[in-house]
Amino acid sequence: MAIPSGVTATASPSGAQKTDIRAMSIATMLFFMWGFLTCLNDILIPHLKGIFDLTYAQAMLVQFCFFSSYFLFAVPSGKLVEWRGYKGTMVIGLLVMATGAFLFLPASTAASFGLFLSALVILAAGITSLQVAANPYVANLGPPETAASRLNLAQALNSFGTFIAPFFGSALILGGTQLTPAKLKSLSAAALESYRVEQASSVRLPYMGIGLMLVLLAVALAMVKLPQMDFTRDIRPGELDHASSADSIWKHPVLLAGALGIFVYVGAEVSIGSFLVNYFGLPEIAGFSERTAAQYVSLYWGGAMVGRFIGSWLLTKFRTSTVLGSAAVVAFFLVVGSILTNGHTAMWAILAVGLFNSVMFPSIFTVGLAGLGPLTSKGSSLMVAAIVGGALIPLAEGHLADAIGVHHAFVIPAACYIYIALFGYFGGRRSEREVGIATPA
Repeated sequence: MAIPSGVTATASPSGAQKTDIRAMSIATMLFFMWGFLTCLNDILIPHLKGIFDLTYAQAMLVQFCFFSSYFLFAVPSGKLVEWRGYKGTMVIGLLVMATGAFLFLPASTAASFGLFLSALVILAAGITSLQVAANPYVANLGPPETAASRLNLAQALNSFGTFIAPFFGSALILGGTQLTPAKLKSLSAAALESYRVEQASSVRLPYMGIGLMLVLLAVALAMVKLPQMDFTRDIRPGELDHASSADSIWKHPVLLAGALGIFVYVGAEVSIGSFLVNYFGLPEIAGFSERTAAQYVSLYWGGAMVGRFIGSWLLTKFRTSTVLGSAAVVAFFLVVGSILTNGHTAMWAILAVGLFNSVMFPSIFTVGLAGLGPLTSKGSSLMVAAIVGGALIPLAEGHLADAIGVHHAFVIPAACYIYIALFGYFGGRRSEREVGIATPA
């Protein structure tokens, strides 16, 4: 990517007057990497489910461990921003991610589901640091009234990573032929162990390459000079004399409602993506093989990528609350349509949800943080901690899928979209009134 030269901006607590294109370009590379790695979980889930003969609920432990890291490490990541700044936090986050990727080597060698989960926890801990640092960093790289538009643009690059990850995973991870559960039960202990090691070995090369790329990106980022962001001082005692010591993030209802919005949005999006390979393999839906189904998963995430480019433009024309609420309503009806139908109608309905998911995360994030001022970093940490919805909601859907089947278990994400619509229309409007944001011209 070519980075224009000669474009500068001075960041301040009130926001820069001109977007720093160079810094924005570098930050979007980080969005791409964590999108790519997050989406690879959708390929790992059916692969590990087959290797270790797991139930749906057990397979969803992949997402549970991955997204639990957001809850566990969000607040420490906020403290890391205080200690090392936004750039330092992003560099450390990349190195932690690389460590998690390299741990896939011993996990695959031992064919241990527990080690795979441990590696995912560490990988996600690094991504959490990137999320805490990069989201508010991008939001404050230009005028506050276009913060949602910048985040949507950055998330579009994130979605490009999620778009190509299933192609990458289907080619390098799902290439082997897995045995049926009945056949696995007939194997001796030694033969079963040998089979699992052979099947698990397919993840070594991809994750070793990813680990090396993350190290190189961390080194490159450490060597580049980025603009300093002064709005981090809210968590440095005594540095902002005008900040009210009586104020607290717990006194901002729109922020709290937004955190719950992030919780259910991430839960809904991850739940759908996690089950698509198995869903498309059902005879009543498409009857695809795992490898073919994985390629269709790219369309779900590709819709999110296209939608974020469109959303970046729409948010310059319409209120964030209107765009967010309307997208959630359409997503709800698409999920319900997939539940009530079969065949390719159900398949395309659920794939189309990705297009309307596109604007939700950056819009909820922007609405929740609007008007926080010196509490921006703490609010960001809370919002990132709410990504734990990606751990809990897919696990709940896994238990429901074991009980009633994958097809009808999508009722859980449908309910999530109802809340997001309500937050968009009511919470978003309240936030816009409080901070005095008018409809974009």
